[in-house]
Amino acid sequence: MEEKQTFEQRLNQVQEIMEGIESGKLSLEDSVGKFETGIRILNALEQELGDIRRRITVLTEAKDGGTEEIPMEGKP
Repeated sequence: MEEKQTFEQRLNQVQEIMEGIESGKLSLEDSVGKFETGIRILNALEQELGDIRRRITVLTEAKDGGTEEIPMEGKP
């Protein structure tokens, strides 16, 4: 059974993919394949960040019963 990688591990994997593509040592076909893999990982990471933002919003419920969104540093 394969263990799920952490967010940081997957982000590092994308960085390694980028470095491999930028090195110019890969064939065009390999570069495109790596690019597709990187995009899939980035999309999953973006979705995970959205889920985390929603969880934070829920956890910061205001006393009046509403929710209070707290701006996150580095938020796009």
